Amino acid sequence: MSTKIKGELFSSRSLVSKKWTFLLCFGSFCFGILFTDRMWIIPESKDMSRPSVSTEAERLKLISEGCDPKNLYQKEVNRDPQALLGEVSKTHNAIQTLDKTISSLEMELAAARSAQESLINGAPISNDVEKRQLPGKRRYLMVVGINTAFSSRKRRDSVRTTWMPSGEKRKKLEEEKGIIIRFVIGHSATAGGILDRSIEAEDKKHGDFLRLDHVEGYLELSGKTKTYFSTAVSKWDAEFYVKVDDDVHVNIATLGETLVRHRKKHRVYIGCMKSGPVLSQKGVRYHEPEYWKFGENGNKYFRHATGQLYAISRDLASYIALNQHVLHKYANEDVTLGAWFIGLDVTHIDDRRLCCGTPPDCEWKAQAGNICVASFDWTCSGICRSADRIKEVHKRCGEPENAIWKARF
Repeated sequence: MSTKIKGELFSSRSLVSKKWTFLLCFGSFCFGILFTDRMWIIPESKDMSRPSVSTEAERLKLISEGCDPKNLYQKEVNRDPQALLGEVSKTHNAIQTLDKTISSLEMELAAARSAQESLINGAPISNDVEKRQLPGKRRYLMVVGINTAFSSRKRRDSVRTTWMPSGEKRKKLEEEKGIIIRFVIGHSATAGGILDRSIEAEDKKHGDFLRLDHVEGYLELSGKTKTYFSTAVSKWDAEFYVKVDDDVHVNIATLGETLVRHRKKHRVYIGCMKSGPVLSQKGVRYHEPEYWKFGENGNKYFRHATGQLYAISRDLASYIALNQHVLHKYANEDVTLGAWFIGLDVTHIDDRRLCCGTPPDCEWKAQAGNICVASFDWTCSGICRSADRIKEVHKRCGEPENAIWKARF
């Protein structure tokens, strides 16, 4: 092949190659532009909104009307301090109310759990849960349990002839005023013996006893208190449950008027609050065998109501009934009750009218218009020689005979 022909072929191939190269580059450029536009398009989120002309106009309108955020902040700073304190106080009260509601719900939940555990473990449990569900069950104002012993027949008779209505009057008191009063006693170590038969005969005559499933004994008073509240709350639905000793004088109308002042409160524990020493020495009265639980020697008990007379609200009585199998008993009954409540959200009410002295103390107070709820002698932990002296105390310190019938609770 001649040199001329080779040159023409080379020139033709070079021309074709340049055309394809140009088309390839141009196509790549267009594809690149298309690909780049798609990659850099950012989709708008549904939750994001772009500022519009109308939104900007609304903001300008707010500012023109004095609602600029800066102005609002300045107004908050310049507000009346008294108004701010008022709002803070309202907030604080709301928080306190919420706390009490939560606390009440927590206690009810704990009681329900305890009841469930009692059923599972076979432990004794109050019938109060079933009783609450019964429709038409009457609610009384208070149940007054007079703690007594087998040897206290004379004391009981003296109470019946003074501050405790008997016979038809006692029934009328229950029906019209919603007040139940009973002597509280268990049974002897030999059930069915002469002591128990004597109480049965007395109860047949007066019908004013509440018999407990409990063995009587001075060292068993803590257990008797627990059984009393558990039994009373299962038998009667009342707003308050009262325990009083049979050597104490009580003005029933004044007691009722005192309790109704606290009927809207929850978990109420009313009495003459004290804090006596923890006695570690053996052989002395009120010795505490578990003194070491209360700290070093010489320590005092926590605040608790004196044992002559105290009252608790229905929710606390129900708490005792539902948790009786796990509540610890100390040697002293009043300390024991206080120990059950010291770790709970309980309202302690210290009312000194529940622990007046005998005449002339209660007499002077009555003449001044401040009638005592209960009267006794501190030296005797009750009225000294109460079977003989309670009539005198009733005469000089008792409320008018018709006070209970005129009282409105």
